[in-house]
Amino acid sequence: MTTVLSRKPAHHERTSPTRRRRRVSWSLITAIVFAALFALAAIAPGVLATDDPTAQNFADALQSPSLTHWFGTDEAGRDLYSRIVHGTRESLLIGIGAAGIALVAALVLGSVAALADRVTASIVNRIIEVAFAFPSLLLALLLVSILGPSPWTQVVAVGVSTAPGYARMVRGQILSAKNAGYVEAARALGHGWWRILGRHVLPNAIRPLVAVFTMAIGQSIVWASGLSFLGLGVAPPSSEWGALLDAGRASILQAPWLTFIPGLVILVLALTATTIGTHIQNSLEKGR
Repeated sequence: MTTVLSRKPAHHERTSPTRRRRRVSWSLITAIVFAALFALAAIAPGVLATDDPTAQNFADALQSPSLTHWFGTDEAGRDLYSRIVHGTRESLLIGIGAAGIALVAALVLGSVAALADRVTASIVNRIIEVAFAFPSLLLALLLVSILGPSPWTQVVAVGVSTAPGYARMVRGQILSAKNAGYVEAARALGHGWWRILGRHVLPNAIRPLVAVFTMAIGQSIVWASGLSFLGLGVAPPSSEWGALLDAGRASILQAPWLTFIPGLVILVLALTATTIGTHIQNSLEKGR
């Protein structure tokens, strides 16, 4: 009689593909937690803030971070933590507005460059390439100098200066979708071009932009904060994060936390948006 020996499966063999997909992504969970905190600060800043962001107390001026003032105080004795919390809404609105303008402009320019006749597409492609080659920060500074510093100017300047890069991406996505096998199959079935465009080309070309929009919010806030740091954004006493950076520049040697902490918050938001956007992009590519 032949004895069949059973072998205990190794650990990697016992782990099914479904189980592997369910493994926790701690970076994503951390990003979601930070995103929830930023959203709460934007919607209801009073829930997180510990003090009145505009209350001045010169006796507490330039205090370093402590249990009383978590992020320290500024030159007027205002609590920096509360000012950052109350500045979240304005900073996020600037980032979302700039990202929205950039992607809408990118959709228009990219679609025309990919779908228009040869002459029109060539002209639009040249415009996109020239704008893309032009330094984004220099273009934003030029727009702000023409329109004048204000929150709306920041939104427009950052949105217009970052649009060319996204336009190239949209153009590439549409051209790739046009040459895909499912489009050829739809043509073979006798479907009209406008039906193919509306049901197959544009949806598949635009879908990746969901992740791009998420990442663009963080990038736009970084750009807008840079303009504010140069004195070309929201004017004091605003609590917008770039304005806080600009205000802390005068005391950077005496009170470095006034510059370091707002900059760190901007970095955390940018990393949060990038992490969530990357996860969305990976999920879309895997068809989940």
